Amino acid sequence: MMGKFKAAIITSSDSGYAGEREDKSGPVIREILEGNDYEVVHSILLPDERKMLAAEMARIADEGLAELILTTGGTGFSPRDCMPEATMDATERLVPGIPEAMRTYSMTITPRAMLSRATAGIRKATLIINLPGSPKAVRESLEYILPALEHGLEILTGQASDCARK
Repeated sequence: MMGKFKAAIITSSDSGYAGEREDKSGPVIREILEGNDYEVVHSILLPDERKMLAAEMARIADEGLAELILTTGGTGFSPRDCMPEATMDATERLVPGIPEAMRTYSMTITPRAMLSRATAGIRKATLIINLPGSPKAVRESLEYILPALEHGLEILTGQASDCARK
């Protein structure tokens, strides 16, 4: 059976890209998505390079490969962290409520959640969301936002047109 929506995962990590560190967050995203009927059609690990990350998000959206792109890594204060900037380069419209909700929820777990620079936006019919870098924070954030995402994706892709709840 095909999933509700197609999803792509982009991990941003210099050390992961260099083969010096295993990507543990990307597989957590895949596990949660597949467990919720999403079809993961693409997964890639890239270095913390703004132009490369933005180009990959744009390509996925422009080619209609996935309705949802979830990123992990690159949202902190390190000088190389550039995922929010790359996401803003690639998106046409911002969706501030999603990262606000993730930060608000995560603040109940750790005050350090306020340090997340994650963003979210739309390009064509694709929703792009920055998740945290750690597997624990990825799981907490994604499991929190996933139930609400389905309706947004239905509206974005034209599968639903009425925002009124039944």
